[in-house]
Amino acid sequence: RYGPVLRVAPLLVSGLLRDKLFSVGRTVVITSATLKLGGDFDTVARSIGLHPAGRLDRPRPVAGSPAGAHVGDRASDGQPGAGTAGEADPEEDQDLPLWRAIDVGSPFDYRRQGILYVARHLPAPGRDGMHPAVLDELAELMQAAGGRTLGLFSSMRAARAAAEALRGRLDLPIACQGEDSLPELLRRFTGDARTCLFGTLSLWQGVDVPGPACQLVVIDRIPFPRPDDPLMSARQQEVDARGGNGFLAVAASHAALLLAQGAGRLIRSTSDRGVVAVLDSRLATARYAGFLRSSLPDFWYTTDPVRVRRSLAAIDASAPPVG
Repeated sequence: RYGPVLRVAPLLVSGLLRDKLFSVGRTVVITSATLKLGGDFDTVARSIGLHPAGRLDRPRPVAGSPAGAHVGDRASDGQPGAGTAGEADPEEDQDLPLWRAIDVGSPFDYRRQGILYVARHLPAPGRDGMHPAVLDELAELMQAAGGRTLGLFSSMRAARAAAEALRGRLDLPIACQGEDSLPELLRRFTGDARTCLFGTLSLWQGVDVPGPACQLVVIDRIPFPRPDDPLMSARQQEVDARGGNGFLAVAASHAALLLAQGAGRLIRSTSDRGVVAVLDSRLATARYAGFLRSSLPDFWYTTDPVRVRRSLAAIDASAPPVG
């Protein structure tokens, strides 16, 4: 109807922000719940033009850490190393913006209130839809939780397929994004402890369901950007060309941010308890797994399916009534 559309975006916004925002003689305050990726501020700081050399409150290296380990390091096999994700160091500049970082903490006791469960035993995700073993795992978790499940999926196709498959297996109401307006779906989800809600990106952010209606958040796979995304691919190539680690700087950082936002749907008050279950074994086995997990809230971590089902059943049994 409107003809061809051409969209243009900068490969990197770091230089633009550095020149137009951080170098004009004013104080800038940046706040967010997800500024620390990989357990450090450096990843996000680099992406917006703040170099680690300009940090005034630079923490001391951890005892026993590799000397000189920094963003963009690679292991000897060419895979991402243990350092934080980011771009290669820019040329030395005497006018680097100066900055400080502060983590004000959280009112939540994540290790007491929540569990991070990674299904290490499952096959790695493929392109042929959800593996039957993943559906079996999801069904067992939902059954143990007595419903109370928010399912965050990488695509609407995956969310719909899981909802259709599990409706025939579980005696639990399952609502799926797209079947009604989001406010109505959330009303049904929060009004009945047994109701489960499946969806995709719009449920990863901004959904606030405190209380016993949501005690299990399931993430079907690590939310890496699509490999055919031209902007993400170009950004990775640009970082690689500058000597950095494009995968960590772009794809892994993107996934870490979404994982942190998705996992943040679980604990919304100081009385909430529950489980974040990631049905992607790469979060336990891949070389970048530690970076991704350290981007999440500090939940108690396990890969034991029996233990996590028992925990879900205990949480369900002690949950107060919904409403």
